[in-house]
Amino acid sequence: MPDPLNTPEVTVPSFYLGRYPVTQAQWKAIMRTNPSNSKGANRPVERVSWNDATEFCQKLSQKSGKLYRLPSEAEWEYACRAGTITPFHCGETITLDLANYYPSRGYASGPKGHSLKTTTDVGRFPPNAFGLHDMHGNVTEWCQDTLHKNYEGAPTDGSAWEDNYYYERMRRGGSWLSNSDGCRSATRSWLKPYDSENNTIGFRVALVAS
Repeated sequence: MPDPLNTPEVTVPSFYLGRYPVTQAQWKAIMRTNPSNSKGANRPVERVSWNDATEFCQKLSQKSGKLYRLPSEAEWEYACRAGTITPFHCGETITLDLANYYPSRGYASGPKGHSLKTTTDVGRFPPNAFGLHDMHGNVTEWCQDTLHKNYEGAPTDGSAWEDNYYYERMRRGGSWLSNSDGCRSATRSWLKPYDSENNTIGFRVALVAS
């Protein structure tokens, strides 16, 4: 079958990724505010723009003496899949026992259901094989890359793909408001980097391996 996204083979160097999306408590400890709509110390922070997320990474780096940043799309998908090639790291479909999403229709043999209509505490659902939680659903997560509608010409070293042709920044993972298809490991979306009014978007941090 032809690859509609012209996906190259990518080698991803070692890196660390947050086990959970950044929580409201973590955000408040660094930024002294809490912009989230659905409040809860252990819920993921939301209503943060890409600009906000990168500022958090910069301040966290200054405070810790370590280099934190947003993951690249390649890093994010590698971490989400955790060695799998199925639509979800948990297999061919997804259920409400495995992630927080909006099951208006099932994926493959997956069931329909009722949305929780809000974020949930991080770590409530089972992790993938890498020990990472909430890679599907809860909040969509910012990546470092600028918008590219396919992978033709993408870096093959796992680094972020940034240029000045498009302004928008990439998001991955789906949210509590996404249908099951929108939570797949391969699903991509994008938004302007200053948009902070969306209560479905959060992020997790990457740490450069020493």
